[in-house]
Amino acid sequence: MAKNIEKTMDKLVSLSKRRGFIFQSSEIYGGINSCYDYGPLGIEMKKNIKELWWKSMVYERDDIEGIDASILMHPKVWEASGHVEGFTDPMIDCKVCKSRFREDQIDTSKPCPVCGNRDSFTEARHFNLMFKTFMGPVEDSASVVFLRPETAQGIYVNFHNVREAARKKLPFGIAQIGKAFRNEITPGNFIFRTREFEQMEMQFFVRPGEDEKWFEYWKEQRMKWYSRLGLRSEKLRFHEHGPNELAHYAKSAFDIEYEFPFGWQEIEGVHNRGDFDLSRHKEYSGKDLRYFDDQAKERFIPYVVETSIGCDRTLLTCLVDAYTEEEERVVMKFAPSIAPIKAAVFPLVKRDGMPELAKEVIADLRGDYRVFYDEAGSIGKRYRRQDEAGTPFCFTIDTETLGNNTVTVRYRDTMEQKRIDISKIKSFLRDELKF
Repeated sequence: MAKNIEKTMDKLVSLSKRRGFIFQSSEIYGGINSCYDYGPLGIEMKKNIKELWWKSMVYERDDIEGIDASILMHPKVWEASGHVEGFTDPMIDCKVCKSRFREDQIDTSKPCPVCGNRDSFTEARHFNLMFKTFMGPVEDSASVVFLRPETAQGIYVNFHNVREAARKKLPFGIAQIGKAFRNEITPGNFIFRTREFEQMEMQFFVRPGEDEKWFEYWKEQRMKWYSRLGLRSEKLRFHEHGPNELAHYAKSAFDIEYEFPFGWQEIEGVHNRGDFDLSRHKEYSGKDLRYFDDQAKERFIPYVVETSIGCDRTLLTCLVDAYTEEEERVVMKFAPSIAPIKAAVFPLVKRDGMPELAKEVIADLRGDYRVFYDEAGSIGKRYRRQDEAGTPFCFTIDTETLGNNTVTVRYRDTMEQKRIDISKIKSFLRDELKF
């Protein structure tokens, strides 16, 4: 079973590099552990995922505003949030091979999984996951700052700024997409767990007593979003955090999990955070972060319902879900809205004006869609290359085009082909590629 899992992931990693989705960071120097670069297809797909999330959170609603907070923040932010004191994992070492592990992810009664020695583990010690650096020319305790381990705190400290600037009343949310950094002890499974990653988080501020209603609402909304992303519903489920799993700030929490080749794993968290965050920042900053309800004539600290999703992990989920091996081909069956290349255009042969006409079609589409021109090799090989890239539609200029201005459109998933007028290509894509 483990070999099959490894084989599946190896195939996916190989395809990702070959087709330009994801590369190992600093590969020519031997790479750096758990850091990855997005290639031409990967960055397009990542952009599409972020745009779909932003569209669903901000553009389609009137109760959520967006921000982009700084990565570097005042160090007291992380004291207030509890990260300085409590953002730790229990770490153990193998005394023989020096490998490091999270204690909660390994059975210490068994041999070391790296070197096979028994009874070779050290006592557990707590390891803070935040990356520490210094701001300014002097490296001393007064100049310590942290690379943020999450984007949520940038939202909380801007609660009043956004509320006043956007003239919002409760309930309302603040959304953000941005980089976060965690010095994970045991990163792995390709881009599932990395030390540098991008989060898409939304904090929804509500009146105390209404938090449970909104918590259930956002659970439902977030699960619905994955159907827009094109994921198979049978691969998704909720996992409720039990009393021993709940974070110190959470009243209740559910994970949305996906069934990867390496098992069911979290891809998004929906949390009822109560009034913990704004209360802590009120205490540590000395600023009054209460909300004034002008109808009820009362002040209170809003409760927060959070949705938190990793963009990189979501992209991996889409890669895994789309990867399909068929008898004659490997095909990435992405939802057309997130596919990195929307359409490919081919001349059937490199003569009779077909390449020139194909390039005219490309020129007409470029600027609206990411499109690809290919005239190298047989038409079958060109289709296969686009199948592996996940391109949903291929248009072929052939002899019939020269006579009646129709082109062949080939559908990626079914390989069905039909003819449409060359002037209808742009409207065809507009209809097919709606989010």
